[in-house]
Amino acid sequence: MPSIVSVATAVPPHQVTQQTAREYARQVFGPDIKEIDRYLTIFDNAQIDTRYLSEPPEWFTQPHSFGEANDLFIDMACKLGEEAARRCMERAQVTPDQIDHIIFVSTTGLAAPSIDARLMTLLNLGPHTRRTPIWGLGCAGGLGGLARAQEYVRAFPTHRVLLVTVELCTLTIQHNDRSKRNLVALSLFGDGAAAVLVAGDQVADQRTQPGPRIIDMQSTLFPDSLDLMGWDIVDAGFRVIFGTRIPSVVTHHYRDLATQFLALHQLTPESIDHHIYHPGGAKVLQAYESSLDLPPEALADSRAVLREYGNMSSATIFFVLERFLKNAAIQPGETGLLCVFGPGFSAELALIEG
Repeated sequence: MPSIVSVATAVPPHQVTQQTAREYARQVFGPDIKEIDRYLTIFDNAQIDTRYLSEPPEWFTQPHSFGEANDLFIDMACKLGEEAARRCMERAQVTPDQIDHIIFVSTTGLAAPSIDARLMTLLNLGPHTRRTPIWGLGCAGGLGGLARAQEYVRAFPTHRVLLVTVELCTLTIQHNDRSKRNLVALSLFGDGAAAVLVAGDQVADQRTQPGPRIIDMQSTLFPDSLDLMGWDIVDAGFRVIFGTRIPSVVTHHYRDLATQFLALHQLTPESIDHHIYHPGGAKVLQAYESSLDLPPEALADSRAVLREYGNMSSATIFFVLERFLKNAAIQPGETGLLCVFGPGFSAELALIEG
């Protein structure tokens, strides 16, 4: 059975407080938006204290072309991806020649050759290492990549997969977009990277610290929901799509989704020991709690990541998982349920066991 051997994360160098981000938003948007202070309450209600940016705050006060922003994406994605991957391999006590497959996930920039090819060189992976780039899953991409990794090692139980996800969300923010959805993006998104080492069952036992086993995963696409989340591709780059119904969809559908998935393993939402969810925003976390009648402390790790890093799209779920494994370490026989939502509108679920 596939195992998560190690998880590691990395962030870019520029930390910004929510108050500072709020003031920069006022500086940029204030001249064009009446009653700007009323709109800026979005920042106050986001339950975020700090975030990390690929560029200093001053960079965002001026317009930049898509080409310029994408060049910065490629450079920083390689740096952060390498940092997270090296840390992940060190924790797993594996060497580059022991990696059989690298999967790279992102939805905030474009590159050909893709970032996984560049990471192969930076990490000194073998020339015959299999590689898979995944683009377009947004916040769901972390578990989407994990699903492909665990499928691979089920087929090749002597292999190891290095999953790397890098999201530089702030580079996509549109300077000339004065919409409320762009203000939401300014108040919510940060930049970060994560790496996960997944091993097949014939090599997983060689590690020194047992990690959780991946029991099952499930993907779901909701009908008639393409307009809820994603990008519009415009001349200036990626323009964010946020549907106001997102928290409502989570509230009304997550219990049925989780119940159906867990029933395949004779489990219920109430029998799960740990809930490890992507903090897409404060309202999304509240929707999870409402749907499953969870106490606030059940999502403490998710709230802490949101507070310290903001929403880093696909990388965020692994910041939560890393924190959980460090703070609580899933015990033998305990179960954990991981969930993310993303463009489509879609969901990815993972059931893990200690």
